[in-house]
Amino acid sequence: MVGDTPRGDAAPNANASSPAHAPPPAAGGSPGPGGKAGRRALILGAIGVVFGDIGTSPIYALREAIGHAQKGVDGDLAVIGVVSLAFWALMVVVTFKYVMFLMRADNKGEGGTLSLMALAQHAIGRRSAWLFILGVCGAALFYSDGVITPAISVLSAIEGLQEAPGLNGRLDPFILPLAAGILIALFLVQSRGTAGLAKFFGPITLVWFLSLGLMGVAHIFDDLSILKALSPYYGIKLLVADGFLGFVILGSVFLAVTGAEALYADMGHFGKSPIRQGWLFIVLPCLTLNYLGQGAFLLSHPGAANNPFWNMVPQLVYWPMLLLATAATVIASQAVITGAFSVTQQAVQLGLLPRLDIRNTSETQAGQIYVPAINSLLMVGVLFVLVTFQSSHNLTAAYGVAVTGTMMVNTLMSFTVVRHKWKWPMWAILLTLVPFGFIDAVFLTSNLLKIPAGAWMPLVLGGGLVMLMWTWVRGTQILTDKTRKDSLPLTDLIEMLRARPPHRAPGTAIFLTSDAEVAPVALMHNLKHNKVLHEKNIILTVHTSDRPRVSDLQRVAVEPISDDFKRLTLTFGYMETPNVPRALALCRKQGLKFDIMSTSFFLGRRSVVPTARQGMPLWQDKLFIFLMRNAANPTDFFRIPPGRVVELGTQVSV
Repeated sequence: MVGDTPRGDAAPNANASSPAHAPPPAAGGSPGPGGKAGRRALILGAIGVVFGDIGTSPIYALREAIGHAQKGVDGDLAVIGVVSLAFWALMVVVTFKYVMFLMRADNKGEGGTLSLMALAQHAIGRRSAWLFILGVCGAALFYSDGVITPAISVLSAIEGLQEAPGLNGRLDPFILPLAAGILIALFLVQSRGTAGLAKFFGPITLVWFLSLGLMGVAHIFDDLSILKALSPYYGIKLLVADGFLGFVILGSVFLAVTGAEALYADMGHFGKSPIRQGWLFIVLPCLTLNYLGQGAFLLSHPGAANNPFWNMVPQLVYWPMLLLATAATVIASQAVITGAFSVTQQAVQLGLLPRLDIRNTSETQAGQIYVPAINSLLMVGVLFVLVTFQSSHNLTAAYGVAVTGTMMVNTLMSFTVVRHKWKWPMWAILLTLVPFGFIDAVFLTSNLLKIPAGAWMPLVLGGGLVMLMWTWVRGTQILTDKTRKDSLPLTDLIEMLRARPPHRAPGTAIFLTSDAEVAPVALMHNLKHNKVLHEKNIILTVHTSDRPRVSDLQRVAVEPISDDFKRLTLTFGYMETPNVPRALALCRKQGLKFDIMSTSFFLGRRSVVPTARQGMPLWQDKLFIFLMRNAANPTDFFRIPPGRVVELGTQVSV
């Protein structure tokens, strides 16, 4: 909704945003036109975008998990058990939960935490406070993950310089500055868009996965007993043998599945089928082979446990592999950054954040967007994390909490979808969700044990973002309630105007408002100060649907109120960018004709002052006012011609 209140400040959201964004697939995840070639292109695109994060996990996951395991268990069990746990984490969390189950819970083809929240609310036919809280927490944790992933990914690759042949540690002091420089450059190029580079993401990442698989195959024969890790028995045996330490190990093993959320979040970009095929036929086999190869290498070279991934790389291809790893981690970071842009659009459209400046960076792909504020905040956050933790080993303590928290949120929200939309019997729901929920809870609890070592960081960041979103939502509600209380019903105003007709001005006036039942502030001020009423008056409300996109047939709803007034509701999906002039062109089909360049748009601008006597605490009032003042201009947000806009303001206390 728009206009007088900040919620009407409404919010864009646009079509997804991945670096290699393809056009939305046909329903059901089919590749659409192009046949096999189109399907292969989508699979390649998914490999470049969706699997970048999980594809860089082999660099550090086993190193951390085996390091913990060897503190409690001697011999081969530490290695075989950890590889077994990593493999079965990939199978259960990624394959069973996300690929086979959760990807079925799509909102008109879209996935991700906020899409799942909207789908769950649609399933029960109303807004739910419980689902809203889960959605806010999931979005906040996603941003936390977006700060850590680029830092740990790029830093873990650059740390390969420590084992590089011929250097003997001479470049070690420059590892952190070099990683920071790469990440700063990555953030600085965001404003230029990534469409030109995106075509290389898929091929580079595919080469990375194939290299992982080949490295694994080359070393599996170092000790074929590592194949025992394919049995869950050895993972369970390690957990039992290690006792409480086994619980701690799970927090490190979880590093092998970080990035699984991307399979679900990027579903709308590539479709279910390409993502599933990319995972089952390329990514999962290559990751499994690499983990088995690392395990076999450690069984035959126990002294390499300090950095098994880089120690197993042959010196002949070490530098090409280092460059490839750096490229892969940069691509993984790019996917997270653009994912944050997409989530921001969704959050703004759904009313969780104020309007933000969101720019399209491509004339042909709507999903190519850039959000300057989020880009700057992410860059500051990533650099802060780098300086604070210094190494990928230290960063692994902070990694995991945000991802496991998001996975738990998805499991909890999926209950509503399965129960109310899919109509599953309760026994089937419990049989499916209880095991997933138990595994999520175990991984989350295990990662929470790392709070003193660094897990506090994503929790603090996530908590701050939850408070910010709650402040915006609560402040908007208070302001809306106060507006309704202090405003005159539109029907009463129309009757008053009939009794005492004002001077009439030629043309059409459109008044943007978030509540079409009351007289907009801009209309009241126009009558009070200018003492005129236009020949045609339209009360315009922009509504955000709980569906990602809305067809043109459902875009416009016109309701005549009187000879002088009409109500007009424009509906946009939460994955769309509101474009009011383009939507108004559809009104002609419903008999509402006007020239956009001879139409005046009236916007109500509120100057809010804090008060400690009502609503939120004073500090929260000030935060809300800060967010309002820094919200993007509604004229730009709704793509309204600036020369046609008139703003009239008033002062309100919250």
